[in-house]
Amino acid sequence: MGLIKTVVQDNMFRPEDIPAFERKLFFEGAKRRLSIERFVILLLLATIIAAYGVLGDSTATVIGAMIIAPLMTPIMATAAGVAMGRLDRAVRALLTVGAGVTGVIALSWLIGALYTGVISYDGNTQIIARVSPRLLDLIVALASGVAGAFAMSREDVADSLPGVAISISLVPPLCVVGIGLAGGRWDVAQGALLLFITNFFSILLAGGVIFSLLGLSRAATVEIRGTARQKAFGLILVGVFLITIPLGITSRQVTRDTWTQFQVNQMANDWAKEERLDIRSVNVHKEFVTILAVSEHPPTSFPQFASDLETTLGRPLTVTLEVAPIQLYVDP
Repeated sequence: MGLIKTVVQDNMFRPEDIPAFERKLFFEGAKRRLSIERFVILLLLATIIAAYGVLGDSTATVIGAMIIAPLMTPIMATAAGVAMGRLDRAVRALLTVGAGVTGVIALSWLIGALYTGVISYDGNTQIIARVSPRLLDLIVALASGVAGAFAMSREDVADSLPGVAISISLVPPLCVVGIGLAGGRWDVAQGALLLFITNFFSILLAGGVIFSLLGLSRAATVEIRGTARQKAFGLILVGVFLITIPLGITSRQVTRDTWTQFQVNQMANDWAKEERLDIRSVNVHKEFVTILAVSEHPPTSFPQFASDLETTLGRPLTVTLEVAPIQLYVDP
């Protein structure tokens, strides 16, 4: 505890830090219009890059979109407004977040609707990585929120912000929401939206706590009256608590699917050796198991294998086997 107290004291806000901090976060004053223009342009470009990165299943492209996406700024501004007791600022920043979220989803929906290629919702790694958030994602988001708040509060560590932007994904999940809606995949849209909400509340909670610990309101000479700030923090805590429920359910499902995949892989490989099959892939999705293999002859014990799978896993399954024949080419 002594170390934490020392770190907090060494990095407390000073009155002279406040003007630069406010200029960085709040779209106010003479530069308000220019700040909003830059925010809109960067968010537009980040959405286009992220959407096509997701559609092209390109990790590097999606990371590039994360770095330039400006959505974390108004979220941090909301947290700062709450910490300062300036709920008017917090509400304005929150409205900016809402407008940005709506715009990203709408634009990515349009891109998805106009996309002429095939979207593999169950095979695209960029989509898969964002539709099943777990409690682990909440922990990572909270830690990233702490890092982001600390980096924004100190000019000498601001270079860390690109790394924070990569660790706490905001625009890519919203792009997956729009693309999922464009393809009629509500499950994809809901999963990605849950990830964004998780990151959003984590930034609010972690950012608000860090700004308060570092004495933001005191340095800004803001006199906090009433219980509005406590109520705002209470609502944020309730939001974080509520999202732990679906995250816990998803974590349980992901753990179950991982264990199921392991068991199916093991049993399928053992069975393939007996049948002299060359298994190329085993895909498990909920209650569906799909096996792709090649062989010189069709297997004879597939029904028994499927029955053994159901017995081992203790639930009914739909097992599909696709066998491609091995073709020999002889050079005359």
